[in-house]
Amino acid sequence: MAAAATMAAAARELVLRAGASDMEEEEGPLEGGPGLQEPLQLGELDITSDEFILDEVDVHIQANLEDELVKEALKTGVDLRHYSKQVELELQQIEQKSIRDYIQESENIASLHNQITACDAVLERMEQMLGAFQSDLSSISSEIRTLQEQSGAMNIRLRNRQAVRGKLGELVDGLVVPSALVTAILEAPVTEPRFLEQLQELDAKAAAVREQEARGTAACADVRGVLDRLRIKAVTKIREFILQKIYSFRKPMTNYQIPQTALLKYRFFYQFLLGNERATAKEIRDEYVETLSKIYLSYYRSYLGRLMKVQYEEVAEKDDLMGVEDTAKKGFFSKPSLRSRNTIFTLGTRGSVISPTELEAPILVPHTAQRGEQRYPFEALFRSQHYALLDNSCREYLFICEFFVVSGSAAHDLFHAVMGRTLSMTLKHLESYLTDCYDAIAVFLCIHIVLRFRNIAAKRDVPALDRYWEQVLALLWPRFELILEMNVQSVRSTDPQRLGGLDTRPHYITRRYAEFSSALVSINQTIPNERTMQLLGQLQVEVENFVLRVAAEFSSRKEQLVFLINNYDMMLGVLMERAADDSKEVESFQQLLNARTQVSHWELDLHFPDY
Repeated sequence: MAAAATMAAAARELVLRAGASDMEEEEGPLEGGPGLQEPLQLGELDITSDEFILDEVDVHIQANLEDELVKEALKTGVDLRHYSKQVELELQQIEQKSIRDYIQESENIASLHNQITACDAVLERMEQMLGAFQSDLSSISSEIRTLQEQSGAMNIRLRNRQAVRGKLGELVDGLVVPSALVTAILEAPVTEPRFLEQLQELDAKAAAVREQEARGTAACADVRGVLDRLRIKAVTKIREFILQKIYSFRKPMTNYQIPQTALLKYRFFYQFLLGNERATAKEIRDEYVETLSKIYLSYYRSYLGRLMKVQYEEVAEKDDLMGVEDTAKKGFFSKPSLRSRNTIFTLGTRGSVISPTELEAPILVPHTAQRGEQRYPFEALFRSQHYALLDNSCREYLFICEFFVVSGSAAHDLFHAVMGRTLSMTLKHLESYLTDCYDAIAVFLCIHIVLRFRNIAAKRDVPALDRYWEQVLALLWPRFELILEMNVQSVRSTDPQRLGGLDTRPHYITRRYAEFSSALVSINQTIPNERTMQLLGQLQVEVENFVLRVAAEFSSRKEQLVFLINNYDMMLGVLMERAADDSKEVESFQQLLNARTQVSHWELDLHFPDY
């Protein structure tokens, strides 16, 4: 229908144009004369009752000419006027038909109009309701913001009150004295676990009250009296208990280590006294120091006295030196000498005392040894005595640190207050013994025992004995050096002509040196010491000179060489058994032996060329 209307409009336009052109041809020139043409004044031409613009008409015509139906009509030569009338007729028919359709549907249209009007009314009411809702929502939003602000303020107040409640609760809990605490402190024995628990609670409350009093809290005055009475009662019970434990140490035949170990379970008692009654704490500490110092002194004095009774009866004397001849005679009133001086310079099994298994073996029991008629060298007694001292000192130092809550210099001072008298007595005993000691091997073994015990004390983290070890070494080293110098001097001053008959076999003095030097070298290998090597070097020089002096006593060169080779070979063999192959002594005598062997080979070749 739209295409037909377009074609009709286009046809009308074409008809109008064609009619206009025909009229211009038929009318010809106007009456004004043959050359005069008056312009046609059409004014505002209204063809379709709409404003008609020629440019737009041309555009429409051009567009309509592009239509397929118009092209077809132009091609077939249809009469446009007739076609236009036909189109108008069809349009009128369509219009009439449309009017009839509208008339037939008038009721439905009226009903639709009424429905639309009703919908408009409903929508209008909805709009009013939504407007009311919008205004209500605006007021609710403002109320929500107000409530949110109020809620934030209430949360702040709540947190503040909770913080105050927590602080106040801590304060009240710290100040209130429960009945269970009062009952336990007043009635429970100190050995019961609940007494210890409530004592810790009492200590915490006393500390809290002192802290709050420093801040000026007035509520502390309400509980101060109760806490003071409970503190006095607890201090009294603790003092009696600890002093009874300390007094039990004094009973004869009592192993004091048992009650001492039991005291560690109640170490908080002393901490409580230290924090609440320092005078009582000092009294207990002084009583402990006085009691234990006497116990240790008595025990070690008795032990040392009984221990020295199981020492070998035959000990080295000042005349038992390396260069002293075996045939030397003594006066009528002199003591009998050792059956063989060679045992003084021989290590034998004595070196086992510094082995790891023997070093920390159980201490010697003197009365058991006496019943079994057993005897021991001095270094074994020294090891037993100082291992007991080391073990007890380590235990005592650790107990003092843990029970009396001290460390550093304070622990060191308290330890020496307990063990000082015992250590001084032990040093005096050692000093007294060393005055008449001429057994260099025993003294050297004691030095290495001390060095090893010092390492053990360091591993146990007990520095309190460091000064004592240094004092012991200060006694042992000078004595060892003195004995070694005495042996050096004895070898230096030995006159070969006074030694009696000589032969080419190894001399007993060189054998003594070989045994003695190998003993010291084997001991010194475990913990090398340069001082020892220097002293042995001096002794070695004197022994070499002695061997040369003795060799010079032989008349023949052959005997001299044989004597030198035998002595060097013997000393080298003994040293290689116990010392390392790369030691200075082994190298030195190896060189001497090689030199003398080469000389002997040269002389043999000289006198026996065919041998």
